[in-house]
Amino acid sequence: MKCVIIDDEPLAVDLLKEFVSKVDSLELVNTFTNAIDAISIINQSNVDLIFLDIEMPHFSGIDFINAIEKKPLIIFTTAYSNYAVEGFNLGAVDYLVKPIPFHRFLKSVLRAQQIFNPQILPANNNPISTPEIEQDFMFVRAEYENVKLNFSDILFIEGLKDYVKIYTTDNKFTLTLISLIKLENLLSSKGFARIHRSYIINIKHVKSIQKNKVLIAEKRIPISESYKNSFFEKINL
Repeated sequence: MKCVIIDDEPLAVDLLKEFVSKVDSLELVNTFTNAIDAISIINQSNVDLIFLDIEMPHFSGIDFINAIEKKPLIIFTTAYSNYAVEGFNLGAVDYLVKPIPFHRFLKSVLRAQQIFNPQILPANNNPISTPEIEQDFMFVRAEYENVKLNFSDILFIEGLKDYVKIYTTDNKFTLTLISLIKLENLLSSKGFARIHRSYIINIKHVKSIQKNKVLIAEKRIPISESYKNSFFEKINL
Protein backbone atom coordinates (compact mmCIF):
# COMPACT_ATOMS: atom_id res chain seq x y z
CA MET A 1 0.00 0.00 0.00
CA LYS A 2 1.23 3.48 -0.85
CA CYS A 3 1.21 5.62 2.28
CA VAL A 4 1.76 9.21 3.44
CA ILE A 5 2.67 10.57 6.87
CA ILE A 6 1.19 13.90 8.03
CA ASP A 7 2.36 15.18 11.42
CA ASP A 8 3.61 18.59 12.56
CA GLU A 9 6.18 16.99 14.90
CA PRO A 10 9.41 16.06 13.03
CA LEU A 11 10.31 13.45 15.65
CA ALA A 12 6.94 11.78 15.21
CA VAL A 13 7.45 11.77 11.44
CA ASP A 14 10.88 10.18 11.82
CA LEU A 15 9.50 7.46 14.08
CA LEU A 16 6.68 6.60 11.69
CA LYS A 17 9.14 6.57 8.76
CA GLU A 18 11.22 4.03 10.66
CA PHE A 19 8.13 1.90 11.37
CA VAL A 20 6.99 2.05 7.74
CA SER A 21 10.44 0.99 6.52
CA LYS A 22 10.11 -2.24 8.52
CA VAL A 23 6.89 -3.31 6.78
CA ASP A 24 7.44 -4.64 3.26
CA SER A 25 3.85 -4.11 2.18
CA LEU A 26 4.06 -0.34 2.81
CA GLU A 27 5.58 2.12 0.33
CA LEU A 28 6.17 5.61 1.72
CA VAL A 29 5.23 8.20 -0.91
CA ASN A 30 5.83 11.40 1.05
CA THR A 31 5.83 13.05 4.48
CA PHE A 32 4.36 16.41 5.52
CA THR A 33 4.55 18.56 8.62
CA ASN A 34 1.72 20.76 7.33
CA ALA A 35 -1.62 19.21 6.40
CA ILE A 36 -2.47 22.02 3.96
CA ASP A 37 0.58 21.18 1.85
CA ALA A 38 -0.60 17.58 1.55
CA ILE A 39 -4.07 18.28 0.11
CA SER A 40 -3.09 18.69 -3.55
CA ILE A 41 -0.71 15.72 -3.41
CA ILE A 42 -3.39 13.43 -1.99
CA ASN A 43 -5.97 14.59 -4.53
CA GLN A 44 -3.59 14.06 -7.45
CA SER A 45 -1.93 10.78 -6.51
CA ASN A 46 -2.94 7.21 -5.72
CA VAL A 47 -2.38 7.07 -1.98
CA ASP A 48 -3.89 4.08 -0.20
CA LEU A 49 -3.18 4.92 3.45
CA ILE A 50 -2.47 8.05 5.50
CA PHE A 51 -0.94 8.19 8.97
CA LEU A 52 -2.54 11.41 10.15
CA ASP A 53 -2.03 13.54 13.25
CA ILE A 54 -5.18 15.29 14.50
CA GLU A 55 -3.98 18.17 16.67
CA MET A 56 -1.99 20.41 14.32
CA PRO A 57 -1.81 24.23 14.26
CA HIS A 58 -4.03 26.19 11.86
CA PHE A 59 -5.36 23.10 10.06
CA SER A 60 -6.24 19.94 11.98
CA GLY A 61 -6.41 16.36 10.79
CA ILE A 62 -10.21 16.57 10.89
CA ASP A 63 -10.08 19.68 8.67
CA PHE A 64 -7.79 17.79 6.31
CA ILE A 65 -10.16 14.84 5.90
CA ASN A 66 -13.05 17.20 5.15
CA ALA A 67 -10.92 19.06 2.58
CA ILE A 68 -9.64 16.18 0.44
CA GLU A 69 -11.59 14.81 -2.50
CA LYS A 70 -10.08 11.32 -2.44
CA LYS A 71 -10.56 9.43 0.81
CA PRO A 72 -7.76 6.89 1.41
CA LEU A 73 -7.67 4.70 4.50
CA ILE A 74 -6.82 6.76 7.58
CA ILE A 75 -4.91 5.77 10.72
CA PHE A 76 -4.91 8.60 13.24
CA THR A 77 -1.70 9.18 15.21
CA THR A 78 -2.17 11.62 18.06
CA ALA A 79 -1.26 12.41 21.65
CA TYR A 80 -4.90 13.12 22.50
CA SER A 81 -7.33 10.28 23.18
CA ASN A 82 -10.39 12.54 23.37
CA TYR A 83 -10.74 12.57 19.56
CA ALA A 84 -11.28 8.82 19.32
CA VAL A 85 -15.06 8.89 18.83
CA GLU A 86 -14.89 11.61 16.18
CA GLY A 87 -12.06 9.76 14.45
CA PHE A 88 -14.02 6.54 14.13
CA ASN A 89 -17.12 8.46 13.04
CA LEU A 90 -15.02 9.68 10.13
CA GLY A 91 -14.29 6.07 9.17
CA ALA A 92 -10.74 5.79 10.49
CA VAL A 93 -9.14 2.35 10.37
CA ASP A 94 -7.57 2.85 13.78
CA TYR A 95 -6.61 5.44 16.38
CA LEU A 96 -3.04 5.31 17.73
CA VAL A 97 -2.17 7.30 20.84
CA LYS A 98 1.42 8.56 21.16
CA PRO A 99 3.92 7.32 22.13
CA ILE A 100 3.15 4.56 19.64
CA PRO A 101 4.77 1.16 20.22
CA PHE A 102 5.81 -0.77 17.13
CA HIS A 103 3.57 -3.78 17.85
CA ARG A 104 0.53 -1.46 18.02
CA PHE A 105 1.56 0.13 14.72
CA LEU A 106 1.75 -3.33 13.12
CA LYS A 107 -1.71 -4.20 14.37
CA SER A 108 -3.12 -1.08 12.72
CA VAL A 109 -1.39 -1.84 9.44
CA LEU A 110 -2.85 -5.34 9.44
CA ARG A 111 -6.33 -3.90 9.91
CA ALA A 112 -5.75 -1.54 7.01
CA GLN A 113 -4.52 -4.40 4.79
CA GLN A 114 -7.60 -6.47 5.58
CA ILE A 115 -9.86 -3.56 4.63
CA PHE A 116 -7.79 -2.65 1.55
CA ASN A 117 -7.99 -6.19 0.18
CA PRO A 118 -9.72 -8.72 2.46
CA GLN A 119 -9.23 -11.55 -0.06
CA ILE A 120 -5.42 -11.46 -0.05
CA LEU A 121 -3.28 -12.61 2.85
CA PRO A 122 -0.01 -10.72 3.51
CA ALA A 123 3.09 -11.96 1.74
CA ASN A 124 5.33 -14.43 3.58
CA ASN A 125 8.14 -11.92 3.87
CA ASN A 126 5.91 -9.36 5.59
CA PRO A 127 6.67 -8.95 9.30
CA ILE A 128 2.95 -9.27 10.09
CA SER A 129 2.25 -12.11 7.69
CA THR A 130 0.06 -15.07 8.53
CA PRO A 131 0.34 -18.60 7.13
CA GLU A 132 -1.11 -19.19 3.67
CA ILE A 133 -4.23 -20.99 4.86
CA GLU A 134 -7.91 -20.71 4.04
CA GLN A 135 -9.17 -17.82 6.12
CA ASP A 136 -12.28 -18.78 8.10
CA PHE A 137 -12.97 -15.45 9.81
CA MET A 138 -13.21 -11.74 9.17
CA PHE A 139 -12.83 -8.54 11.16
CA VAL A 140 -15.54 -5.88 11.20
CA ARG A 141 -15.48 -2.51 12.91
CA ALA A 142 -18.07 -2.15 15.68
CA GLU A 143 -18.10 1.01 17.79
CA TYR A 144 -14.50 1.44 19.00
CA GLU A 145 -12.95 -1.88 18.09
CA ASN A 146 -12.47 -4.38 15.30
CA VAL A 147 -14.41 -7.54 16.12
CA LYS A 148 -13.35 -10.97 14.88
CA LEU A 149 -16.24 -13.08 13.54
CA ASN A 150 -15.80 -16.73 12.61
CA PHE A 151 -17.74 -17.56 9.45
CA SER A 152 -19.10 -20.73 11.06
CA ASP A 153 -20.65 -18.69 13.89
CA ILE A 154 -22.60 -16.36 11.59
CA LEU A 155 -26.29 -17.27 11.21
CA PHE A 156 -27.40 -14.54 8.81
CA ILE A 157 -26.80 -10.90 7.93
CA GLU A 158 -29.46 -8.24 7.67
CA GLY A 159 -28.94 -5.05 5.66
CA LEU A 160 -30.10 -1.75 7.17
CA LYS A 161 -29.34 1.04 4.69
CA ASP A 162 -25.63 1.86 5.27
CA TYR A 163 -25.27 -0.61 8.16
CA VAL A 164 -25.64 -4.35 8.55
CA LYS A 165 -26.54 -6.55 11.51
CA ILE A 166 -24.54 -9.76 11.68
CA TYR A 167 -26.37 -12.34 13.81
CA THR A 168 -24.32 -15.09 15.44
CA THR A 169 -24.88 -18.40 17.23
CA ASP A 170 -24.45 -16.81 20.67
CA ASN A 171 -27.82 -15.04 20.22
CA LYS A 172 -26.09 -11.70 19.72
CA PHE A 173 -25.58 -9.40 16.75
CA THR A 174 -22.82 -7.07 15.61
CA LEU A 175 -23.76 -3.75 13.99
CA THR A 176 -21.18 -2.48 11.51
CA LEU A 177 -20.86 0.08 8.73
CA ILE A 178 -20.33 -1.95 5.54
CA SER A 179 -22.31 -2.67 2.39
CA LEU A 180 -24.23 -5.90 1.93
CA ILE A 181 -22.73 -6.21 -1.57
CA LYS A 182 -19.18 -6.18 -0.16
CA LEU A 183 -20.10 -8.91 2.31
CA GLU A 184 -21.78 -10.91 -0.44
CA ASN A 185 -18.60 -10.83 -2.52
CA LEU A 186 -16.51 -11.88 0.47
CA LEU A 187 -18.81 -14.65 1.72
CA SER A 188 -20.26 -16.19 -1.43
CA SER A 189 -17.45 -18.78 -1.54
CA LYS A 190 -17.70 -19.48 2.20
CA GLY A 191 -21.06 -21.25 2.20
CA PHE A 192 -23.23 -18.13 2.30
CA ALA A 193 -26.00 -17.09 -0.09
CA ARG A 194 -27.84 -13.86 -0.83
CA ILE A 195 -31.56 -14.65 -0.76
CA HIS A 196 -33.05 -11.18 -0.52
CA ARG A 197 -31.98 -7.58 -1.08
CA SER A 198 -31.73 -7.31 2.72
CA TYR A 199 -30.43 -10.76 3.72
CA ILE A 200 -27.41 -13.02 3.37
CA ILE A 201 -27.65 -16.40 5.08
CA ASN A 202 -25.22 -19.09 6.18
CA ILE A 203 -26.50 -22.18 4.38
CA LYS A 204 -25.16 -24.58 7.04
CA HIS A 205 -27.55 -23.08 9.60
CA VAL A 206 -30.72 -23.45 7.49
CA LYS A 207 -33.17 -25.73 9.34
CA SER A 208 -35.83 -25.83 6.66
CA ILE A 209 -37.22 -24.08 3.59
CA GLN A 210 -40.91 -23.20 3.76
CA LYS A 211 -42.38 -21.85 0.52
CA ASN A 212 -40.54 -18.56 0.04
CA LYS A 213 -38.80 -18.48 3.42
CA VAL A 214 -35.90 -20.18 5.15
CA LEU A 215 -35.83 -20.99 8.84
CA ILE A 216 -32.64 -20.19 10.74
CA ALA A 217 -32.57 -20.21 14.55
CA GLU A 218 -36.37 -19.74 14.71
CA LYS A 219 -36.12 -16.74 12.40
CA ARG A 220 -38.09 -16.94 9.12
CA ILE A 221 -36.18 -15.06 6.45
CA PRO A 222 -37.84 -14.22 3.11
CA ILE A 223 -36.51 -15.46 -0.24
CA SER A 224 -37.16 -12.88 -2.94
CA GLU A 225 -37.96 -13.90 -6.52
CA SER A 226 -34.86 -12.17 -7.86
CA TYR A 227 -32.56 -14.38 -5.75
CA LYS A 228 -34.67 -17.56 -5.65
CA ASN A 229 -33.24 -19.36 -8.70
CA SER A 230 -29.58 -18.72 -7.86
CA PHE A 231 -30.16 -19.80 -4.26
CA PHE A 232 -31.90 -23.02 -5.22
CA GLU A 233 -29.17 -23.83 -7.74
CA LYS A 234 -26.54 -23.30 -5.02
CA ILE A 235 -28.23 -25.79 -2.69
CA ASN A 236 -29.18 -28.20 -5.55
CA LEU A 237 -32.89 -27.86 -4.94
